Amino acid sequence: MQDKRTQWWWLMAAWAVALISTLGALFIGEVMGMTPCVLCWYQRIAMFPLAIILGMAVFTEDRRGAVYAMPFALAGLALAAYHCALIAGWVPQWWVPCGTGPSCSQQALVILGDIQIPWLSLAAFLAIAAALTIYLIRTRK
Repeated sequence: MQDKRTQWWWLMAAWAVALISTLGALFIGEVMGMTPCVLCWYQRIAMFPLAIILGMAVFTEDRRGAVYAMPFALAGLALAAYHCALIAGWVPQWWVPCGTGPSCSQQALVILGDIQIPWLSLAAFLAIAAALTIYLIRTRK
């Protein structure tokens, strides 16, 4: 029973990161009034379902929730990696998907000193994908 409980914590950690990230994105957008860029919207589309899917998986202790959540985590990871490459200047400016509205390549909001939001998104998706991978490997039959 102890081993099953240890495995459950990996799923719980993934859900906690997804929930904190979702609440943080909602706080930045709705309370602080910062309009997200197009790539931030796409990352939100990948993150918000994770909070729901992983929450249900944690409370039902159902492995399928982690399986269903993995594509969202990997898609969000790819989007966040592209966004970070865009901000770092590693991607040519003609690849920028943003039109009117906030710029995807010029992020104004920094947190914790000098960390921009897309880098936090990348860290969150990476942590979720890693926790889900560990959980799925350890619960494999």
